[in-house]
Amino acid sequence: MAACVSDGSVEPEIKKAKPSGNGNEEKAEGPAASERSTFNLHSFRLERVLRENVRDKTIFLHGKVGEDQGDVQDAVIILEKTPFQEDALPQLLNRNADLRLQMKNDIYSTHHLHPLPAFNEIKTTVVCPATEKHIKKYLQQEMYLVNETADDYKNITTPYLQSQTFSVQWLYNILEKKAEVEQIIHENPDPKIGFILIPDFKWNQKQLDDLHLIAISHFREVKSIRDLTAEHLPMLQTILQEGQMVISKRYNIPKSQLRIYLHYQPSYYHLHVHFTAVGHDAPGSMVERAHLLFNVIENVQFDPEYYQKRTLTFALKADDPLLHRFKEEGRI
Repeated sequence: MAACVSDGSVEPEIKKAKPSGNGNEEKAEGPAASERSTFNLHSFRLERVLRENVRDKTIFLHGKVGEDQGDVQDAVIILEKTPFQEDALPQLLNRNADLRLQMKNDIYSTHHLHPLPAFNEIKTTVVCPATEKHIKKYLQQEMYLVNETADDYKNITTPYLQSQTFSVQWLYNILEKKAEVEQIIHENPDPKIGFILIPDFKWNQKQLDDLHLIAISHFREVKSIRDLTAEHLPMLQTILQEGQMVISKRYNIPKSQLRIYLHYQPSYYHLHVHFTAVGHDAPGSMVERAHLLFNVIENVQFDPEYYQKRTLTFALKADDPLLHRFKEEGRI
């Protein structure tokens, strides 16, 4: 079911119609009532393309909905081609598929394959009503690297964060079992060191090559790695060890094939840890943003105030208000 979010952080995955499973059918079965989207795609009027990623086969669109009802709202739609599934290849390449020759030269040829409708699925994420913050989040912009010192964090970043409203109610809904209960992979209920392990909305859970899970801490006082001290080591170690164990048991992926990290700055200010397949080039896994959990634990063990003292580097978009604050202070 399409969901509307207003916090600008993480958008839940939209439910999609499932293939019928019969490769000889010309059409997939219609979605069950529980899977039908409440978002009226037909009412969406495209305003502009915010960004397109050719490598990831993803496009970000901004438009208006509700004009026919007199209740106009902004909406962001993200369209993403889904990965191939090995068990579906026999049906994808069956005799009913339409293969059209484009070019042939000796032993080499290129074709356009037009598969059955059941295999034309496009993952669709909807943010509605979308705020200006959402629209800017997905807009193609120049990026700038910021080297945030301890003083910068105290004098620039912290006052900025305190002046902003960052709602994470959607996340508390997960922790309190008010939403996405069926998505929970594992839970340690301890209020101090426990967490919930849940699939990231970007992972369709149909193949392991792009596995992406999120461990969300039950403890609400840590917003980012800047807050971490020695008292939080049991929580970090629990997330690391239990997360590895659960993923190994459920998905048969050893810990040596997992990339486990935290973001700085994070998309939302509540401690959470990413678990991704090490071969997956996951968004946000770049060196200027991802901090490996194993290294974070060692750093805090070495110096309990490590993340209060050190300079942290991160990227900001050109129109990010925080970037403007750094520029005003002559730090950029």
